[in-house]
Amino acid sequence: MRVIDIEEAKTNLSRLVAEAAEGEPFVIARNGKPLVKVVAADAPPAKTGRRLGFMEGEFSIPEDFDGLGAGEIEKMFDRSG
Repeated sequence: MRVIDIEEAKTNLSRLVAEAAEGEPFVIARNGKPLVKVVAADAPPAKTGRRLGFMEGEFSIPEDFDGLGAGEIEKMFDRSG
């Protein structure tokens, strides 16, 4: 996504808004620090993050999960032999 300095955005606002409306969003920054994201009004909303528990009941985790493969891992790091 393009990052536009705020001074350039002031100078070219009409063109930048038209491009965003056509599906080319951009970020306005001040001194390299992002301030706002400009997107078309009908753009789909940003994803809100991971949903916890959405696979609940789909699989089970064995009781010894934390120890699975421990023997093989110990052999890989064993420097005595």
